[in-house]
Amino acid sequence: MKGKRFRSINFILWISFLAFAAFILLMTWVFQTTLLRRFFTDEVKSDLEEIGGDVYRNISALQLVGENAGESIDAYIALAQYDNPSINIYVLDKNSVCLYPTNLADGEEFGIEGVDKEVFSFILDQLELAGSDRGVIVQIDDGNYVYSARLRSVGQNEGNYVYVNYSTELSNSAFSLMQRELVVVAIVVVFVALIISALLSMELTRPIARFTRAARRMAKGDFTVDFKGNYTYAEMDALAETLDYAKEEIGKSDELQKEVLANVTHDLKTPLTMIKAYASMIQEISGGDPEKRAKHTQVIIDESDRLTALVNDILNLSKIRSGMDTLKLQTFNLSEFIHTVLERFGYLTEKMGYTMERDIEDELYTEADMEKIEQVVYNLVGNAVNYTGEDKKIGVALKRTENGKIRFSVSDTGKGIPPEEISTIWDRYYRSSETHKRPIKGTGLGLSIVKTILIKHNFEYGVESEVGKGSTFYVLFPEK
Repeated sequence: MKGKRFRSINFILWISFLAFAAFILLMTWVFQTTLLRRFFTDEVKSDLEEIGGDVYRNISALQLVGENAGESIDAYIALAQYDNPSINIYVLDKNSVCLYPTNLADGEEFGIEGVDKEVFSFILDQLELAGSDRGVIVQIDDGNYVYSARLRSVGQNEGNYVYVNYSTELSNSAFSLMQRELVVVAIVVVFVALIISALLSMELTRPIARFTRAARRMAKGDFTVDFKGNYTYAEMDALAETLDYAKEEIGKSDELQKEVLANVTHDLKTPLTMIKAYASMIQEISGGDPEKRAKHTQVIIDESDRLTALVNDILNLSKIRSGMDTLKLQTFNLSEFIHTVLERFGYLTEKMGYTMERDIEDELYTEADMEKIEQVVYNLVGNAVNYTGEDKKIGVALKRTENGKIRFSVSDTGKGIPPEEISTIWDRYYRSSETHKRPIKGTGLGLSIVKTILIKHNFEYGVESEVGKGSTFYVLFPEK
């Protein structure tokens, strides 16, 4: 058996918001420290390659000026560095001695001024590997890149080297500042995420907590609870409506259960009491009187039949509703079938003065479970017999409709059904309050059985009634 989970929505939302904020911060950090820096490095190399190429071409051209070449190169270097303060331009010989700008060319090696000879030696190796006059780009530390290219030989000059140093110190300072700011942003984001998650979780769980309290009251039998309210979210309103509907249906079921239990208990108790009473009378009083004994035993037989009918109806209803009693569908002549069932009520017309008016079209076929439909027809006709008026007239009709259906109807001339009971007679343990002797003994479960069978078949059914003028129950069969 799995253990229960006690994680609340508040905790889950808190963790979710925190995880989301952490994910966003992590992605930002990865972007800044990896992707953005890589993008920046690529941009630096691209810019340096473009700048270095311009410097290389311009100095190469200025070497050809002649006597004033040195002054021209100095002037160009000064102007280029003024336009782009991030670069330092030098012309070196192969021993890293600075030739230009001349204010640094005092016979000292440029390496003494801050450039590592090993770095320049490495650059020379890279140029040698490149095998052309095109320059190479080398990163000498975190904040500096160097572009270098070998100048063409002029006269006795074996060829010098352009050395362009590109400083990224300002950019690196900006990256460091961004990282520090990111830490501050992370703290603020986490704090805001905690507050938002707390507020949102309280807003979401408030109606859920209310639903829980109401459901607990309903579980204890209090069906006056109300789930509806002013909710922020449409889903909560929909849930409240659903729970209210469920509450009403459960309340109806609870009332129905109590009513069925009371009525069934009463109906079981009455025949059992009668059987016991008349059995005692036979034993103590009428045992030696054949006429009285016959009357008393007949009462016992009648009450036993009534008890059997009640038990059978309860069993049939339970089997159909539970799905244990599956349908056995077949196509049959519904017209002849209705006539056959009505013959069972012949004794009412012959001995008790009932009139059974038939309006049944011939050769109408349908597909259904004959045994179950026989219960439907018998219960509807029996119901009409029990509740018809003083004229004792019952109408039975079977007609083809315009939409390809067969309409079976049973009408009586009784007192009718009040409008407030029309929607409940199929679902209730229904019995009219009329006080008259019924020729058909009922258990009060007839209409419930009819409804269950017709729903099982997916057939349309209903009742049309007017108080004081009688009722008409109908079923729509598919025509085959």
